[in-house]
Amino acid sequence: MASKARVSPPKSSSGHIIRDSALGLVPETIDAYLALNESIWKQGPLSAAEVEMIRLRNARTVNCVFCKAVRYDIAKDAGLDEDTVQLIDEDYKNSTLSHRHKLLLEFTDLYLQDPRQLTDQLKTILLAEFSPQELIHASLAVVLFNTFSRCAVALGGMPDELPLMELSLPS
Repeated sequence: MASKARVSPPKSSSGHIIRDSALGLVPETIDAYLALNESIWKQGPLSAAEVEMIRLRNARTVNCVFCKAVRYDIAKDAGLDEDTVQLIDEDYKNSTLSHRHKLLLEFTDLYLQDPRQLTDQLKTILLAEFSPQELIHASLAVVLFNTFSRCAVALGGMPDELPLMELSLPS
């Protein structure tokens, strides 16, 4: 059963998916959010495909129906296909994902669940695969996606499920 919306979106429609969501009720913050979102996707050292993997792992953890249904064209253009997306599940460690992608998802899980569980051994393994800049970029991506997917879930009003949809990165 879909949750009842606790906050309704703006009455007027701009045609912009984020501005037309409940987040659009606070226009003073939306431009800063959109700028950060765009920089996470386009300006960090991780590829858009890797950023999308982080976003989708977070979506499954938070159970954000909208986030789970969206696929960004920028990630698809960077090589992320639906077969790979399907491997971002609870058994990803035993999947055919690359070592790098498995580590990225493990880092995302630890960041979301309990970052104190990041052992010295795993830190060494992560730093053998990722630069410090890439790990900071991954951290910022997790923070951004987790914050806004939790906001969407808390505001309610999402259906029980949505079909897959490809979106362009809103700016």
